[in-house]
Amino acid sequence: MRHAVFALLTLAWPLTVWLSNGRIEPRWLALGLVVLGALRLSSARVERVWLVVGVLALGLAGTAAALNVGWPLKLYPVVVNASLLVLFGATLVRGPSMVERLARLREPELPPHAVAYTRRVTWVWCGFFVLNGAAAAVLALFASERTWAVYTGGVAYGLMGVLFAVEWVVRQVVRRRHAAVTP
Repeated sequence: MRHAVFALLTLAWPLTVWLSNGRIEPRWLALGLVVLGALRLSSARVERVWLVVGVLALGLAGTAAALNVGWPLKLYPVVVNASLLVLFGATLVRGPSMVERLARLREPELPPHAVAYTRRVTWVWCGFFVLNGAAAAVLALFASERTWAVYTGGVAYGLMGVLFAVEWVVRQVVRRRHAAVTP
């Protein structure tokens, strides 16, 4: 339940920042980021990267509160993308890849070609996190709150959905091709 609440709060963060613009001082809105940071810290036992996310969220909130400015609050999606990049990227170094780990939840005995495929998909996700995080950073620093909120609170999630869907289609093609070659 706690993870579901956290996910909803994270998804709603861009909309919250945008709707509060000009209505709530950034120092008060920073309290919302404190809540997100605290929730991340509470989940840090699972992955150390979430400890870093929690600390960075608290740092962004502290900066926004101390300076009473909103731009640090808009950097939270950048922190999340960077953290996911580290999380996925680290599995490419120490293995098994993140996508392989997820695939083994459904299919514990993966053939070697599937392991290689999941590694490539993990690389694709790392690329996505780089591009998505860079877009979020540029928009946070140079675009209007509305443009930033539309991208980070909608477009980015749509792009993730498209990537999931395209990968699923490619996976089906790869499976069929391999099944046709394997006796």
